[in-house]
Order: sequence, then structure tokens, then C-alpha cells
Amino acid sequence: MTILSALPLKLVVSGPVGAGKTTFVQTLSQTPVVATEAEASEDIGKANTTVAFDFGTLTLGGQELHLYGTPGQDRFSFMWEVLCEGALGLVLLVAGDRPQDFLPARNIFEFITSRIAVPFVIGVTRQDQPRVWAPADVALYFGLPEDRVLGLNATSEEDARRVLAHLLELTLNAAPTVSSAPNPGPSPLF
Repeated sequence: MTILSALPLKLVVSGPVGAGKTTFVQTLSQTPVVATEAEASEDIGKANTTVAFDFGTLTLGGQELHLYGTPGQDRFSFMWEVLCEGALGLVLLVAGDRPQDFLPARNIFEFITSRIAVPFVIGVTRQDQPRVWAPADVALYFGLPEDRVLGLNATSEEDARRVLAHLLELTLNAAPTVSSAPNPGPSPLF
């Protein structure tokens, strides 16, 4: 028997500016996304940037999942920790065609995981573009097992759901067993 929480679950999507966080949240959300964008005050490669968070929702097996996209700039780092507190998991996105963003992505990843014990996966976006780093190479860069890094196109609902399902699978497989009752097998999430 599965006991669902009365409180919504929380998924955090983080990464550097332009990694695809807002797009990923918009792709997964079943409700209109609340975005806190403002005109960029410095040259970040785009006109607007997230300044607090993006927010959307998704229902999985009757359970509400809140989707939070973090700002990508270091000056908003306090939001990374605030949003990750109590999170079910973290999806850290990095643009696979922008290796110059790998160090900022690693810094965000280390900032969050050194403060909050949160299950995670890394998503390498823009896999539909030419000259993109393969997930295995990004895993090597981050010093992580290959099963923690997945390639995706953030505009693809199928890809976004696959990344979420993989994170949930890794999380559930790592969770301690509460009872010795036989496992009835996987249940569909979507």
C-alpha cells in the first residue's frame, strides 16, 4: 500500500543561465507557469532572466508535484538553498552546446548538494542541436556515474518526463525499505 503525502511534493530545476530551466518547467507543468522574469541588468546572453523562481504543477498518480525553476545567476544563490529545502529531488540542467557553462553548473551543483541532501540527476539540454556534449562526457566532467546524467531536449515532454521518471526511480531505489511486504511492482506515474 502506498501512502501519499497530504502535502505537495517539490521538484527543483536548477542550472546556469540559459540551460533550459524555465522551458523544462513549462514543458512538464499541467498548469500555466508563474514566472518571475525581469529585464537582465547585465549581459547574460538574453534579454530577460528569472529573478526568484518559476512555478508550475504536475499531478503524478494523484499526488501533486510542485515544480520550481531557480534563477541561474550567482547573485540569486540564496534562492537555490531556499527552494531545495525539503525537495523530493533536483534536476540540474546544463546546456550541452555551451561547455563554458559547465563550471558555473558545477558550482551550482556543489553549492546545493553541500548544503542540502537532495537526490539529483543532471540533464544535458539541447541534444537536438549539433556539436553537443554527450551525457557520458558530462558525467565524466562532473565525476558522476553515467546513470546520473541524461541527455534531453527541454521542449520535449517525452524527454522531460523521462528525466523526471529516472530521478524518481533512482530516489526510490535508494530509499530504505519500510516494510518487508512484497513489492507489487512498478506503478505507472503518468
